[in-house]
Amino acid sequence: MQTVRLGRTGLEVGVAGLGCGGHSRLGTGTGHDESHAAGIVRRAMDLGIDFIDTARVYGTEPAVGKAIRGRRDQVVISTKVGPGFGESLLTPEGLTENLEKSLRALDTDYVDVYHLHGMRPEHYPHCLEYLVPEMQRQRDAGKIRFLGVTETFIRDPQHRMFEQVLPDDHFDVIMVGFSMLNPSARERVFAQTLEKDVGTLIMFAVRRALSRPEALQELLAELVEQGTVDASLSGDDPLGFVAAHPDVESLVQAAYRFCRHEPGAHVILTGTGNAAHLEANVAHIQAPKLPDEIADRLGTLFDGVDSVSGN
Repeated sequence: MQTVRLGRTGLEVGVAGLGCGGHSRLGTGTGHDESHAAGIVRRAMDLGIDFIDTARVYGTEPAVGKAIRGRRDQVVISTKVGPGFGESLLTPEGLTENLEKSLRALDTDYVDVYHLHGMRPEHYPHCLEYLVPEMQRQRDAGKIRFLGVTETFIRDPQHRMFEQVLPDDHFDVIMVGFSMLNPSARERVFAQTLEKDVGTLIMFAVRRALSRPEALQELLAELVEQGTVDASLSGDDPLGFVAAHPDVESLVQAAYRFCRHEPGAHVILTGTGNAAHLEANVAHIQAPKLPDEIADRLGTLFDGVDSVSGN
């Protein structure tokens, strides 16, 4: 497994990380049980994946805990708690209670990265005043190693939350949406994380639009209609030039390669409940940089897009 330094954490981790949420949730979202999910985690570890990302809301912490039993020192564990919604915002006591539940489910004494999950721009003042200090206290107590925060990319594809959060520099690791269809994090996020040496976890490298041709056609048709992208992206196979290149295996492979070699992108997350799919994605992530002519053309087509997640 190729490795990367996860920013100022100093952790040397594999460039491919296992995401335990998304549609699949290690297979539990498609009808499989916890034992199957734990098997996916074990297979990931056997493939060299040592960064595993889960969350309270995913329901996959127990499967991760089962899988890493006896191998805790081989993995970096990332989990999360949501800051709440509306008037029901998380309290410091609630954060600690959720952290303790995560530790029990994961069968560990500490988590390497603890995130505020899906923070929206309007959440930040509350999180800054109440939750960040509690996370720091739990870090000092040895139950968290590094502080993290993730965005709601589907609702916030422009990264407005990070525009508020990153200048204050309280978080060691962030999870950010980035893909060939919406590369806006390049200027709005990575420019700052590189400067501040913040570790990055990349989500949405491949979602529905880049794995299902009909979904891609639909999304691009909407962008063409809005005038966001060139009309040349209309039609039955608008990105056919990518997979047609002799050095590109598929659009999915190209999408992972696009993210993997972006300056400022550290761990590329991939999630699945299928071992063969996982193996293919790990190989895609470790493939070489895209040919310059493909990368340049994608830039011309999508550098101005910041309104979609590709989900």
